[in-house]
Amino acid sequence: MPSAGLPQGAVPKLERPGPLRERVYEALLELITTRALRPGQHLIESELAGHLGVSRQPVREALQRLNTEGWVDLRPAQGAFVHEPTEEEADQLLSVRTLLEAEAAGLAAANAGSAGIAALEEVCARGERAVAEGDVDLAVSLNAQFHAQVMELAGNAVLGELAAQVGRRVRWYHTPVARQRGKQSWTEHRALIAAISDRDERRATEVMRAHTEHTRTAHHQREAR
Repeated sequence: MPSAGLPQGAVPKLERPGPLRERVYEALLELITTRALRPGQHLIESELAGHLGVSRQPVREALQRLNTEGWVDLRPAQGAFVHEPTEEEADQLLSVRTLLEAEAAGLAAANAGSAGIAALEEVCARGERAVAEGDVDLAVSLNAQFHAQVMELAGNAVLGELAAQVGRRVRWYHTPVARQRGKQSWTEHRALIAAISDRDERRATEVMRAHTEHTRTAHHQREAR
């Protein structure tokens, strides 16, 4: 079983200021959600501390917090491991994502102004370039940014808060299928922008629902293989 070896350049810098334990937590969570630390990977405190340039104590505290939040499994006499999500977990999360984001798309069509639509178009153009250049990591990051922008245009703070709670997990599931979805995902984003620009709430809702369901289907197809 692989231990906490990391790809060169994968370790994020610990930004200052802020409590060290919080910065270590954020760094480890970023490594997990981007899959630099992969599901099932053994997390060795001393190795992680060395990678991050800190003592073992803040790493231990971060792993305990990540365990509480479901990102890490602490196994007696074995140590810490990145959680391996089940198909049921993935399906439940991606179903909730569909509900939240479809609602947000309809609200965005009702509320978005020209500046917000222009922001969506700018992110979409960058995403299309990232796919064309084969930069999967950037494409994944821009995909998250695009969906966050739609959520912001919806103008519903409670909806946005709920979406933020699942956003990182969505990115975790989306990363492995980003190359498979590739150009098609951004074509669907373009269709969503068109619906929002036309202030067609129903169409925007339907486009977003289909878009998120395509990602869920791609995830299940990947796991089946």
